[in-house]
Amino acid sequence: MSTIDNSVIGKVAIIVGSKSDLPILEKCTSTLDELHVPWDMKVLSAHRTPFETQQFAIDSEEHYDVIIAAAGKAAHLPGVIAAYTLLPVIGLPIKSPALGGLDSLLSMVQMPKGVPVATVGINEAENAALLACQILALKDEGLKEALKDYRHRMAEDVLQG
Repeated sequence: MSTIDNSVIGKVAIIVGSKSDLPILEKCTSTLDELHVPWDMKVLSAHRTPFETQQFAIDSEEHYDVIIAAAGKAAHLPGVIAAYTLLPVIGLPIKSPALGGLDSLLSMVQMPKGVPVATVGINEAENAALLACQILALKDEGLKEALKDYRHRMAEDVLQG
């Protein structure tokens, strides 16, 4: 079992575009908790709360090291946040009834030159958390070891059927 130095480890911001998407984020928060990574969650919308979203993104570098932004439909939230910060932004496309999340996915991966958003699969909240942890592990050897343990346990689960 590895020891994570919470004085070194960064903090993750989880931003979700709608309260209705909160259940999807449970895998994200439980994975971060399992790896002892601190996080905060806020509901902000690129379209319904544009000023608050802008202010969060501008101020984010003072409080966080990585941002996970989850949104469905037009899914501009990760891109808007990425436009205002140099922090890594991980887009989490949320499945929508109309197009099954493809609309969200394409909104996130088709960012213009100079404003990247790393994007995971549709509703893949656990992968968003793991990618955030991999980024943070660049500065924290304990977290890196915790991720190795996590993958080892995954492999054991597969092999044990």
